[in-house]
Amino acid sequence: MTKKRKLWWQVPLLVFLVAGTIYIIREQHDTPFQKNSGFIFGTVYNVTYQSDDDLQGEIEAELKKVDNALSMFNENSIITRINQGEQFVEKKDEGNMFLDVFHMAQEISDDTEGSFDITVAPLVNAWGFGFKNGQMPTQHEIDSISQFIGNHLVTYTDDTDGVLINKSDSRIMLDCSAIAKGYGTDVVSRLLERHHIQNYMVEVGGEIVTRGINPSRMPWRIGVTKPTDDTLAVNNELQTVLNVTDRAMATSGNYRNYYYKNGRKYAHTIDPKTGYPVQHSLLSATVLTDKCATADAYATAFMVMGMEKAKSVLARHEEMMAYFIYTDSVGQLAVWYSPSLKDKINE
Repeated sequence: MTKKRKLWWQVPLLVFLVAGTIYIIREQHDTPFQKNSGFIFGTVYNVTYQSDDDLQGEIEAELKKVDNALSMFNENSIITRINQGEQFVEKKDEGNMFLDVFHMAQEISDDTEGSFDITVAPLVNAWGFGFKNGQMPTQHEIDSISQFIGNHLVTYTDDTDGVLINKSDSRIMLDCSAIAKGYGTDVVSRLLERHHIQNYMVEVGGEIVTRGINPSRMPWRIGVTKPTDDTLAVNNELQTVLNVTDRAMATSGNYRNYYYKNGRKYAHTIDPKTGYPVQHSLLSATVLTDKCATADAYATAFMVMGMEKAKSVLARHEEMMAYFIYTDSVGQLAVWYSPSLKDKINE
C-alpha cells in the first residue's frame, strides 16, 4: 500500500512536467524570429533571434557603445582620444568596454608571445594597408617604427574614478580592429541573454555567436569560405560547413587583403616582431571558443604565428577549437582541424 500511495503522489507531478514541456515547446514554435541588419565599425551586422519584440534599437545602442570605445574612425572614441594623447579613462559605460578589451588584448598578447598586438597599426600603415599609402617601406623605416611596437610599451594605472593609460612614447598607436568586431558580437549576445532569448545568431563582419536553434528548428550551420585570391570578395565558395551551436566563431585570412610588388605577393597580416608581412603556408584560421572577442584575437594571432606554433597554443586551451586551411608542399589547398571539431564538420 505504501508503494502505491507514493506512485499516486507522483502522478500529478508527472502530469505537471509533461504539460509544462508541451507549453514550452508550443511557445517556442509560436514565437517568431526577428531579423535585424545594419552597419557598424565600417562593416555589416546581422542578428537573428527568437522573440516577440524587435530589439534593433537596443542592439544598435550597444554596438554604438563599442564604436564609441574602440573605433579608430570615430574621432570622439576613447581609443582615438588616447592615440591623440589623452590618458585618463573613466570607469563607466564605453570606458569599461575599452578597459575590458585592453586587458583582454594584453593577456592574449602574453599567451601568444606577442603575435597578437594592438600597437601594430603603424607597421600596418607603413605597408600600405592602413591608409593605403602603397609604398613599400625600407628596412630603416621598419626599424624606426618597430621601436614603438609592443604591448609591453603600454600600461595602465588603476585608481578609484578611472584608469591612466601610460604610453612609453606618444607615437605609440593603439588599434583594436582585430578584436573589436568579435567583442561587439559578444556585447549583442549578452544583450539577448539579458532578455532571456534562447535561440539566436549574432554576426558582425563575419564574427559570429550562436545559441540554441535556427528558424528551421535545426542547429546553426556556418560556412567557412574557401581561401582564393579574391580581393573583391565576389567568390564565396565554401571550404566546409560547421555545426556551430552555443559557440563563438571568428575567421582571419590572407586571401583577400594582399598586393603585389615587383612580382612578389605581400599578405596583409604583419608580424609585430619582425615588422614584415608573414611568409608561411597558413591561408585561413577559424577559431571556435566561448567568447567571440577571444576567437577573433586568436584567429589573428594564429595567422601571424603559422600553423605549427598555433597548434602549440591550442594544446594549452582545451576550450578552443580551430580549423586551418593552408597550402601543402606541392601548393595544393589542405586542411587541419582540432580533433574535437570532427563531429561538427559537414563536408
